[in-house]
Amino acid sequence: MFVFLFFLASFGFSSEVKAENFTFTQAVEDAWSIDPDRNELTTNYHSASRRAVAARSWFAGGPTVSGQYFDDHAIGSNEGYTTYQGGVSVPFWLPGQGSATVGVARAEALTIQERLHVARMAVAIRVLDTSANVVMAQRRLAIARIQKDTLEKIRASVIHGKHIGEMTLADQQIIASEIANAANEYSQSEEQVETATSALRILLGRPAVPDILSFDNVALAHHGLFSAEALENNDPRVRAARQAVHTAEAGVHLAKTSFMPNPEVGVAAVHEKQYGSPWDDRVGVTVSIPLPSDVRNVPMEADARNKLAAAISQEQQARRNVRQELAQVFSHLTATKDMFRNSVLSAENMNRRANEMNRSWQVGETSLVELLRARSAASSALQLRNQAEVAWHAAIIRTLIAAGEFQ
Repeated sequence: MFVFLFFLASFGFSSEVKAENFTFTQAVEDAWSIDPDRNELTTNYHSASRRAVAARSWFAGGPTVSGQYFDDHAIGSNEGYTTYQGGVSVPFWLPGQGSATVGVARAEALTIQERLHVARMAVAIRVLDTSANVVMAQRRLAIARIQKDTLEKIRASVIHGKHIGEMTLADQQIIASEIANAANEYSQSEEQVETATSALRILLGRPAVPDILSFDNVALAHHGLFSAEALENNDPRVRAARQAVHTAEAGVHLAKTSFMPNPEVGVAAVHEKQYGSPWDDRVGVTVSIPLPSDVRNVPMEADARNKLAAAISQEQQARRNVRQELAQVFSHLTATKDMFRNSVLSAENMNRRANEMNRSWQVGETSLVELLRARSAASSALQLRNQAEVAWHAAIIRTLIAAGEFQ
């Protein structure tokens, strides 16, 4: 009965999770739909896309309207000399500047799009970690409940044995102490379940626990993992860093095409009245061409090159981090598989030992202290087994996340 109840604690909650038919993919979708970073990045993406559309304009900026008025009264003259002058001009793109501006805006939009994939990957990892905490907390609570109930039954036997003279007061005090410890463990487990469940509820936006225990080696083989190099290149963080380099390169190209302020071309009209002559009107064309200057160009080009250097450095660092993380993910997958197999054997043996000690105690061959130690060791072994099992399934999902399964 001791073995049966303990293994029921191991698999009971997983069956409840499966009954909900709530997959990990659905959990990621729910968490992503309410993720705060998603709304910000989506807005940034649309803004960059609109900048790319706006950069296709025929002109480099909006029109400039100018107006002037002159007369001779301000200098004390009364000759009646009056001039009205007005004009409108528009800036023109420099050679290649318009397409370079469009290229920068498009590159920024693609960078933000890759950052959206990075944010979604981070959400998937948070869902995985939080779900694993919930499953582990539920199993810990189940074991604590069974341990507490089992000790209560032992205390009933000890009290009965004391009444008939087969048990001592010391035995009763020992079991009372163990029950108090079990009650503390149960209370801590309840708190852990509530905390973990609350965190998952906030993350998903609804009370549910995804089924993470259905992922095993079959799911891993079915997906078909790529090489480490392919996984590295396909990682959203590497893609985002690589796209940031492309954006910085487009910025350098834009700085080179913006070698001078944009020239302006427009039309102007003059309406004036001179002393002793009728009204006179004139219309003409205006051209404004600012000349290149190192004071303007050198800092602008230097800033663009600095951004490119920083982007290249960040891409290299991102590749290093992802390469190291992938190595840890695969090594952790192998380690958790071995730990789970070994912990299963350990838990089975410790449970058999606890059962043997229980039968030995009932016939008076083993002391109560030895029985309690055996049951405590069996409980600890089962806790380690559960931790190893959840960690193994979580490692499989983490490997699938690295392979881009939930993007």
